[in-house]
Amino acid sequence: MKKPRNLSVVRKSFVTPHMIRVTLGGEDVQTLPQDQESAYVKLIFQEQDKRLMRTYTIRSQRAEEIDIDFMLHEDGGPASTWAKEANVGDTILVGGPGPRKMIETNADWYLLVGDMTALPAISVNLEFLPDNAKGYAVIEVVSEADIQTLKHPEGMDIKWVINASPGENDQALLEQVKSLTWLNGQASVWAACEFNSMKALRPFFKVEKEIAKENLYISSYWKLGNNEDQHKVIKQQDIE
Repeated sequence: MKKPRNLSVVRKSFVTPHMIRVTLGGEDVQTLPQDQESAYVKLIFQEQDKRLMRTYTIRSQRAEEIDIDFMLHEDGGPASTWAKEANVGDTILVGGPGPRKMIETNADWYLLVGDMTALPAISVNLEFLPDNAKGYAVIEVVSEADIQTLKHPEGMDIKWVINASPGENDQALLEQVKSLTWLNGQASVWAACEFNSMKALRPFFKVEKEIAKENLYISSYWKLGNNEDQHKVIKQQDIE
C-alpha cells in the first residue's frame, strides 16, 4: 500500500438517517490521482497498541477534497464511530487508493445490486453509465428515510428494498432481483453486499442466468457479526 496520506475533516453531514458523509481535505488530498470516484481507500485507526484498517469507497472527488459515506450500524465499528464523533479539523491517515470498481459497459443492459455499504459505489456507477443505458439498480436500505435521490440514466429503473435488520435476511436482495423482468440481450451485472446475501445471489447470476465472467462483478463488503479482519479471512476461504 502506498504511504498513507494525512487528511483532515472539512465538514460532515447526514445524507440520510443511517448514512453520514465526511468530507476530507488538506494538502495531501491534492496528491490523489484524478478520477478516483468508486475507488477504495483504507482508513487507518490506532486502537491502543493496534493499527486497524477499514475499507471505504470514495463517493465524490473534487480538486481539494473527497467525500466518504459511512453507513451507521447499531454496533458501530471503529470507522462509523469515528465518523459520528469526528469534528472539523480532526485528522485521519488514509491509505490507497485501490482500483475502481466499475460495471462493464459492453453489454445490452445493466443490473446493479447492493446494500447501503455498496450505495456509494452504486451511485458512482449509475452516474458513469451511458445516457442510453437501460436496466435496474436494486438497493437495500434500512428504512424508507434512507432512500436517496440518485443521478441515473432514464432507462435505469431503481428498486428500493427496505430491510430494517441488514444482514439478517440474506434473501431480500435475491427475491427482488428474481422478481425483475429479465431484459433481452447480454446483461452486465455489478453486485456487492453482505457475505451471505452475496452467496445467495452468486449462483443465480452464474448458474441460472449464465452471466459471462467478464460481465459479472460480485463481492461481499461485510459479514454480519464479523469485523473487517474476520470477514477478510472468510472471503479468502470462500475464494479457495
